[in-house]
Amino acid sequence: MTSASTISFDTARPWRLRVFLAACGAHALHDGLTDTLYVLLPIFQAIFGINYAAIGVLRALYAGSMAGLQVPSAALARRVGRVGVLAIGTAIAGAGYLCLGAAGGLVMLGLALILGGIGSSTQHPIASSLIASAYAGQRSRDALGTYNFAGDLGKMALPALAACLIAAISWRATTAIIGAAALTGAAAILLVLRDVPSSSPVADRDDVAPQTTRHTSRKPKVGFALLLVIGIIDSATRMSFLTFLPFLLKAKGAGTPEIGIALSLLFAGGAAGKLVCGFLGGRLGVLPTVLITEGGTAATIMALLPLPLSAAFFLLPVIGVALNGTSSVLYGTVPELVPTEKRETAFGVFYTATIGAGALSPIVYGFFGDALGLSVTTLVIAAVVLATLPLAWMLNPMLEADDTP
Repeated sequence: MTSASTISFDTARPWRLRVFLAACGAHALHDGLTDTLYVLLPIFQAIFGINYAAIGVLRALYAGSMAGLQVPSAALARRVGRVGVLAIGTAIAGAGYLCLGAAGGLVMLGLALILGGIGSSTQHPIASSLIASAYAGQRSRDALGTYNFAGDLGKMALPALAACLIAAISWRATTAIIGAAALTGAAAILLVLRDVPSSSPVADRDDVAPQTTRHTSRKPKVGFALLLVIGIIDSATRMSFLTFLPFLLKAKGAGTPEIGIALSLLFAGGAAGKLVCGFLGGRLGVLPTVLITEGGTAATIMALLPLPLSAAFFLLPVIGVALNGTSSVLYGTVPELVPTEKRETAFGVFYTATIGAGALSPIVYGFFGDALGLSVTTLVIAAVVLATLPLAWMLNPMLEADDTP
């Protein structure tokens, strides 16, 4: 069995361990920064008196700027070096949080969110590419699954820490502390990866040789398009549900500390789901894994609505497993459908589309929420995710054909 330890500890090539740890650490930090916003959104609503559609817009400012600059960030990394761009982006994300704490009005708040999104746009395409360059074949899928798992550790830890700090001090001081931590993380990236090749693939020739015949037909191109659409629907569902979950919990009687705990429980389940499903995707295939995770997402979201707050806490980790499990399979399948030299661009396109969908969908569902209420809107979110099932059915034979000698 391949595990994170067998992925990382390569005594003949110690740089692999540093690449692996730095990429996982960057993912944890950036995902933590992104998802701490879910704790802050009810506070912004209370302070500025905004509706659900406006909440969706605020979320979209961060996620939209992050999505729109994925491909430019990948292109800039190829030109000037991946390590430097990743470190600078992390510092910019930290600066966005520092500005967030100083915001005195909606305009300044929006600009701070855009700045944070610009900084976070560098992480996904660059860190994913570093992992994919260091590992290939099944090892690449497993490494990317573990890298994805690391992001959920950040989602689990940072929002909970932020909620506790907000209760103890204030939300403005909390965002300043988080921003300073991100600046420290940027310096750590430079230190850990200072002598690792930043622009050329580093996977061994014998690692990538088995993959060189996979991309000669047009099937992988069609397969990548199907994978992308599945990712778009999955991301739109996940981001919309996460945006409105704090308000659902607030309606059940939760305060800021309880919302932080609830998000941590959800992300703990998501972390387990991404790790387990990343490995399951390599063993069972895309279709069975997507059927399980997306079907489970719809069922568990619907089950959450009638539950009281105390019972909801028990269900949230299960929702997290289903809600976040699909993305590991999608991450790990990208390298199988594109040539090695196009991976950075493919990851950039993938993240642009999926994060962009996640940025826009809360606005759309926000209008539904204002018109129909949160419960009906949540049911719609749960129903839409089922559209991924026939798409996964169409994608599956293309992946099986590529695996045929």
